[in-house]
Order: sequence, then C-alpha cells, then structure tokens
Amino acid sequence: MSEEEKGFIIKDRRSFDDKGEPKEKDSTEDKVEEKVKEEPKKEPPKKEAETPPLPEVNFSSLILSLSSTAFLHFGEIPDPGTGEKRKDLALAKHAIDTIAMLKEKTEGNLDDQEKRFIENILTDLRWHFVKAK
Repeated sequence: MSEEEKGFIIKDRRSFDDKGEPKEKDSTEDKVEEKVKEEPKKEPPKKEAETPPLPEVNFSSLILSLSSTAFLHFGEIPDPGTGEKRKDLALAKHAIDTIAMLKEKTEGNLDDQEKRFIENILTDLRWHFVKAK
C-alpha cells in the first residue's frame, strides 16, 4: 500500500520514551495544543424565554409533579411533547400508588400542611381514577 491509501496515522503521544526518559515535544504538537486552547466551543446563547423557571425542590412539589403525571395519564392534560391527550389508566394508577407509597414511608415525618396536602391529592386522584374506569 502506498502512503496515500492508508486510512489512519498512529502518532505516539506519550510523555516518556521506552527508557523512561522524558521526550522532547514536537513543535507541531505544541501548535495543535495551542490551537485547541484558543478555540473554545461556541454554543448559542440560551434565551431566558426558552426555559421556564423550575419550582422549588420540596416534598409538595414532588407530590404535585407526580399528580400532574397521573392527570396526564388520565388524558386530562395534553402530552407536552406531542400535544395529544392519551388515556392510560395503568400508568395513572402507578402514579397514584407511588404517591400512596410516599405517604406511607414518610408517616410521622411530615408537617401538618404536607400531610393534608398529600391526603387531599390522593383523595382527588382516587376519585378521578374511579370516574375514569
């Protein structure tokens, strides 16, 4: 094969030679390294309007997120990706069961407001489930 037909070139970039002695850097390697350092990756600036502000991370926002998922699976909220409303009661039940499990596992660790909130959400979701069947 001729030099032009080769598909790749192997270049030893190790810092030490076979005897363990430091190698002298090739001047072309220095130029490549400098060029890489000079050209930072350019990303388009993100617009503030593109990403809505996220809610505070707390127990109530987690429960609210899970309940929104249940309403999505009830077919009451359109899918954000497709805009379609689809009904999947098995997934809705799974979201309700997840909230019920969290209520059980956090028993005794919630303040009065969080306790009332999770009870009200579960009651509402269970009524929606019964109506949807």
